[in-house]
Amino acid sequence: MATAKELHDLNLEDLNRRAQELREQLFQDQLKLKTGSLDNPAERTTKKRDLARVLTVITQKNAKAQAKAKA
Repeated sequence: MATAKELHDLNLEDLNRRAQELREQLFQDQLKLKTGSLDNPAERTTKKRDLARVLTVITQKNAKAQAKAKA
């Protein structure tokens, strides 16, 4: 997954798309976990952290845009 610096370079549309993809992957992994066909459960942790990283950058960009709009 991309580092935080690489995520800051993306626009909001790309970040939202990436967040949606990670949510879908986590959903599929959850189904595989319940059925016992998940190969590597540690990947779920990595995906969760990546999603949190993406959502943090989205929040930061939104806050920055709102602050700029107020100024």
